[in-house]
Amino acid sequence: MKTLSRLIPLTCAALLAACSTTPPYEVPSTAQAAAFKEAAGWTPAAPADALQRGPWWQLFGDPVLNDLQQRAQLSNQDLAAAAARYEQARAAVREQRASLFPSVSLDGSAGRSGGGSRATASQYQVGIGGSWEPDVWGRVRGGISAAGASADASAADLASTTLSIQGELAANYFNLRLADAQKELLGATIAGYERTLQITQNRYDAGVAAKTDLLQAQTQLASARADLVGLQRTRAQLEHAVAVLVGELPSNFNLATAPWKPQVPAVPVGLPSELLQRRPDIAAAERRVAAANAQIGVARSAYFPSLGLSASYGFGASRVADLFQASSSLWSFGLSTAQVLFDAGAISARVDGARAAHAQTVAAYRQTVLSAFQNVEDQLAAVRVLEQQYVLRQQASQAADQVEQQVINRYRQGQVGYSEVIAAQVTAQAARRTLAQAMADRQTTAVALIQALGGGWKPESA
Repeated sequence: MKTLSRLIPLTCAALLAACSTTPPYEVPSTAQAAAFKEAAGWTPAAPADALQRGPWWQLFGDPVLNDLQQRAQLSNQDLAAAAARYEQARAAVREQRASLFPSVSLDGSAGRSGGGSRATASQYQVGIGGSWEPDVWGRVRGGISAAGASADASAADLASTTLSIQGELAANYFNLRLADAQKELLGATIAGYERTLQITQNRYDAGVAAKTDLLQAQTQLASARADLVGLQRTRAQLEHAVAVLVGELPSNFNLATAPWKPQVPAVPVGLPSELLQRRPDIAAAERRVAAANAQIGVARSAYFPSLGLSASYGFGASRVADLFQASSSLWSFGLSTAQVLFDAGAISARVDGARAAHAQTVAAYRQTVLSAFQNVEDQLAAVRVLEQQYVLRQQASQAADQVEQQVINRYRQGQVGYSEVIAAQVTAQAARRTLAQAMADRQTTAVALIQALGGGWKPESA
């Protein structure tokens, strides 16, 4: 009967363990479309799984970029911080899960007392004790669910940070190569200006050209050289940015000039419904909704009484030699319960606060989804427009080059004034640089589209 009386509280606790105050969780509904508006007529040449192999930057066919991305993955400090936050979240899950089990402690003490007419006495104690709070109303399980969902959100945040750094690195690298290409174009332009200056100098020396023609040629050449110096500054800043992204000091990092062979991959778009699974920021927002839902149950569990079980066994004696004798043994077993009778609405306020926090995360999740759809639509429109613009820029640059050559030939023959030469050369230079910029814009927009589609990230459960 004694054993039965001790088992009754444990049995009741086990039966009540099925109770839970956490509301059933459902993923919030969001507005969806059957297809992207800007993807009408979109026929990508790449296979549909091109972005699911992970290293999406390999689609651009640049071995230097591939190496930089690997270095960033290993040494970028923002990634290291995000990974540490994820490990911290995982540790919080383990801490919450530990609350499901009893805690056991070993205690020992030794003391000596006396004074006045009392004889000096010694007291020694050693014992082992344990305590356990059965999770009757699901408070601990709710905390575990909330911590687990927060850890999942942290994992998605890590993926989002990784994708952001990868995209930033690719964009900076392409802009650096653009600066190299523009420097090469400007170098060729300067060489042309120098030849034109020599022609003008010869014509001035022969008395068939005015001094203003010579001064204009000198001005044009000096301005072009100044533009070249400005490009050197731009390239240096981009190189420094790339160094930081790969985790190196800018003073120790050097990215050699290399021929620019731009490649713009065809990016598979897929369906809008796939975006909810592929975007890590959407996954993080949804997991925060789940965490907030679990916190409602944690707050509601305070309405119900808490139960606690404790037990201890040990020895106590006035001499160390008598400490572990059977006559010195001590034991205890206890059951405690507590119920809040009046708190002026504090528990109700916490529950209302948890529900409001849940509503906030739901709204944030839905807004994240809407922003993701907008981001994809924006990048799809940009890809289409930039492709059309690039064709037109090519035509404009080719025409400007022909005009420049024809005007220079006519100037040599004295058929036109130098002002026409200047106008033709400025137009041709601008067209060439704009064409290079258009190609870089296409590459960076392709990167932005890949980021908008979630890159190569897949959830762990996939």
